Order: sequence, then C-alpha cells, then structure tokens
Amino acid sequence: MTALTLLLTPWMRPHKIISWQVAVTMSFLGKVEVIEEYDEEIASPSLSIRAPAVVRLKRPLGGMKRGVKFSRNNVFARDDFRCQYCGARKSARELNYDHVVPRVQGGKTVWENIVASCYDCNGMKRGRTPEQAGMKLLRAPVKPRSLPMTTVVSREGNHPESWLHYC
Repeated sequence: MTALTLLLTPWMRPHKIISWQVAVTMSFLGKVEVIEEYDEEIASPSLSIRAPAVVRLKRPLGGMKRGVKFSRNNVFARDDFRCQYCGARKSARELNYDHVVPRVQGGKTVWENIVASCYDCNGMKRGRTPEQAGMKLLRAPVKPRSLPMTTVVSREGNHPESWLHYC
C-alpha cells in the first residue's frame, strides 16, 4: 500500500502530507483524530483498521513556522499562479518572477518587489518599472501571512477524492 495521508492543523487547514504509517502511529498516540479513511484495510494479527486518508492534529504544533519562506513557488502561490500583468493563469513552468523595480534600478529580491509574470510580459517589461513600460500590476506585491497548500493539491487534480473538502 502506498496511501498518503493529509495532515490538517487543529483549525482544519492543510499542513502537510504524511505516510499512512506515521498517521496510524500518531492516531494510536492520541495526537490526531482520523477524519476520513480509505477503503483499504491495514491488518495485523490482533487488529484490523482502515487506512487513514485525512487526519487532524488535536493540538497546535509548537514549532509551526510564523512566517512564509520566500521562494519562487511561494510567490506563484501568493499570486494564484497568475501573471500579475496580463492576468493569465499558467503552470509553474510557464511563469517566472519579476522584480517590479528592476535590480538594475536598485530593486531588491523581497516579497514586496517580486510578482509572478509570464515570459511574454516579462520580456515586454524588461529592465523597466511597470510605469516606464506602460504596464499595470493587477495587485501590489505584499508579504503573505500564509499561503494555500500548493504542494498538496496540484491544479491537475492528482490527489485523493477524500481530500477535496479540506484543500
């Protein structure tokens, strides 16, 4: 069995994906409650249970990160995988990140100066600000407090059906 389990925070938000073995262990230790199960059974000589599909932490994790790490994928997630100039929704392969104030003009690589852009718009803008290039941003870039869980749910829908209500 290669079933994966979606681990939710106590507030029912996706946290990460864990193996069913870890989920079963956490369940027996009383750390999680099983919300959804797969049809497959896990059997031992003395016990038979259904494999957990979705589990929820009973308590918040003490080491949960307070900030969102700056990364290419997190910029795309913040911007909903949408070019911030033309508004087209693209896959991660079809996007890059753009410095609103270009580095050649002193722009920094920080949340407040980076947006997702498609290659066509990035090429049109080049080393200019949006105003200099005659382009308009859909939204001003800001540092997010949290992000949707893009590593769990791909846009192509390659995830178990039992996860749909939680992602």
